[in-house]
Amino acid sequence: MAKTAKTIYVCSDCGAQAPKWAGQCSDCGAWNTLQESVAASANNAPSRYGGYAGDDDAAQIRNLADVVAERTERVPTGMAELDRVLGGGLVTGSVVLIGGDPGIGKSTLLVQALALLAERKPALYVSGEESAEQISLRAQRLGLPVERLRLLTETCVERILALVAKERPRVLVLDSIQTFYTEALQSAPGSVAQVRESAARLVRFAKQSGTSLFLVGHVTKEGALAGPRVLEHMVDTVLYFEGESGGPFRLVRAIKNRFGAVNELGVFAMTDKGLREVSNPSAIFLSRHERQVPGSCVLVTREGTRPLLVEVQALVDQSPLANPRRVALGLEQNRLSMLLAVLHRHGGVGMFDQDVFLNVVGGVRVTEPAADLPVLLATLSSFRDRPLPGDLATFGEVGLAGEIRPVPNGQERLREAAKHGFKRVIVPQANAPKKGLDGVDVIAVSRIGEAIDAL
Repeated sequence: MAKTAKTIYVCSDCGAQAPKWAGQCSDCGAWNTLQESVAASANNAPSRYGGYAGDDDAAQIRNLADVVAERTERVPTGMAELDRVLGGGLVTGSVVLIGGDPGIGKSTLLVQALALLAERKPALYVSGEESAEQISLRAQRLGLPVERLRLLTETCVERILALVAKERPRVLVLDSIQTFYTEALQSAPGSVAQVRESAARLVRFAKQSGTSLFLVGHVTKEGALAGPRVLEHMVDTVLYFEGESGGPFRLVRAIKNRFGAVNELGVFAMTDKGLREVSNPSAIFLSRHERQVPGSCVLVTREGTRPLLVEVQALVDQSPLANPRRVALGLEQNRLSMLLAVLHRHGGVGMFDQDVFLNVVGGVRVTEPAADLPVLLATLSSFRDRPLPGDLATFGEVGLAGEIRPVPNGQERLREAAKHGFKRVIVPQANAPKKGLDGVDVIAVSRIGEAIDAL
């Protein structure tokens, strides 16, 4: 009688295994993360889980001072915005995981980048979702130089690695990791065990051979990368491709990067010829109104190493509900409620019977506290139906005591505002420059009442 496969349940967040399903993982405490999987038999299990290059030799303990760190060599991809997010280019042997909503443009971005790289380095595109004809049609539609770009359609990891060992590309793209499987496991492609083991084998190959590897990952309906959370720990860089599928702009954000700055942002515009780089994103995120409108304030934020000007819009309206609504798009909703309480307590303006809607123009998500002061000023402008000056920009963190706290890199933010023609900037007292900027009136404030009086 044939031996039946043993069923286990694996947590998609931490990778812990359980003999039966439960609502909560006993290791990490996450709810509804146990997924059914098939345990690998002893005969089919991999014989070794080796490390990186040089693991054939006996392991030795050394002093950190004796380790000579080689200079990291970076290869430009040919797309400046992608290089910015990666930290300056591709690192030899690095593994990059890129995720995003379906149809957002992940495959388009990687085909464009790989076509440019193939003119300088051997490159291979491995597709597990699309046929070779579909990829060829996309490349022709985008007008890409694909004479040297190599293509493979395969889903078995063992066969892929055997062919790649003969081809020896320097840059390798696998689209997507959820479609690949390893013969060492009996579970279906896309399961937790298959994704984890397939990614582990590909990462080991990249480290041992020095091949730069791109992995495309699916996302769940909540927006997180699908599969086990250990997948994000195994790779060197995690990129998220954001933006509205019907909108013209796409944002590539670095969530993790071992070779560069985290929270770096790259901006692209989707056109009929593919993704086009946006070198000056501040210009597209600012709405130049024909006349000044209430509820609009310009924020000088910072994404990674880049200062960025975005418009914060607020709409305050009489609420028919007992509990007024607080809606924030691109900002944290709980922080909006806190700022309205600060405005009531220290600014003397109460909005307990008003609906407050907040939006950051262009689909940008702002997570830093420098947006506190622009949010309060935009909300107050809409509440009083009085527009703010069109040449005004601001930034600053608001504390619970009503104080305006400084934010990092104030001088770079001021220079960015001056470069785009803003004549007045409200800044925290500690961010005021010692020497004034030509043509810019810097208004330094230390309390929320001073900022209101300055307007």
